[in-house]
Amino acid sequence: MQAQDRHSITVLGGGSWGTALAVLLASKGHRVAMWELYPERAQALETDRENKAMLPGIRIPAGVLVTSDMAEAFAASDHTLMVVPSHGVRETARRAAKYHTDGRLVTVATKGIEEGTLKRMSEVTEEALGVDRTRIGVLVGPSHAEEVSRGVPTTVVASSTDQSTAETIQEIFMTPTFRVYTNTDVVGVEIGVSLKNVVAIAAGICDGLGFGDNTKGALLTRGLAEITRLGVKMGARQETFSGLAGIGDLITTCISRHSRNRYVGDEIAKGKTLEEVLRGMVMVAEGVRTTRSAVRLADEHGVEMPIACEVHSILFEAKPAGQAIKDLMLRSRKPEIWW
Repeated sequence: MQAQDRHSITVLGGGSWGTALAVLLASKGHRVAMWELYPERAQALETDRENKAMLPGIRIPAGVLVTSDMAEAFAASDHTLMVVPSHGVRETARRAAKYHTDGRLVTVATKGIEEGTLKRMSEVTEEALGVDRTRIGVLVGPSHAEEVSRGVPTTVVASSTDQSTAETIQEIFMTPTFRVYTNTDVVGVEIGVSLKNVVAIAAGICDGLGFGDNTKGALLTRGLAEITRLGVKMGARQETFSGLAGIGDLITTCISRHSRNRYVGDEIAKGKTLEEVLRGMVMVAEGVRTTRSAVRLADEHGVEMPIACEVHSILFEAKPAGQAIKDLMLRSRKPEIWW
């Protein structure tokens, strides 16, 4: 990498994905500062050089600064990477706004829909950070932190309304094991990677109930259909859902042993309550909050999303999982392709 290609990057979020991306960026020669909200966690990361709770066994390079001081994290940096959980994006962006100089690029690597406003993460960041949307991009796709941090070949998409911004993000992050494509359909990309978590909970429910490949194949196909219906109604391009942020991320999240959302569904189908499952998890399952948002968006846009609605009933209305599956199977007859 040429010296002029190196960047100084502030990573906002010290979870598994923030840690994995900090390690990846440092491996490319970028200067990296990782901000962690809780001082005691930041100190442990800085001292141990390992995220023992969320990404054990992965060494954080000595050159990566870990701090809970946001001013220190932004010192002399030229790029912001947002990797906090979706419910923390707005407040984190508000705190970061005072350090955000005009013209700097922002990459949002958080997936989800804000519950109260139903805004996508790039929209929340734009609003709270006060930055022009052409300077914001999202970096998403089928990319578990556990695998990216170990150099497992991975492909993702950098999306922005501005092609040059997407290409800059592509250049910053791309490595021999982390291939980055570009896409200007931000709406489609963010809807796809957010709502697939809802389908992943459903996939876990199917696993917990002991169903097989037939059920999983049908679930992924019909899940993608309803995600696409909503996305297109919201202004997305249909072809985006055939890409990495659509079918790619959906497949990965629904079949992976690393998937927190699949795990949530699996445990609930085995008899645990949602509260019990979440209480026992270290990391955040974004699909739980996104399920609420998905049902609201479907209602707002007049889109039928039966899978999302049944997941909502299981999570928040104590509907038995077996009954939800039965109700899905006994819905009125329809052609396969319908809008």
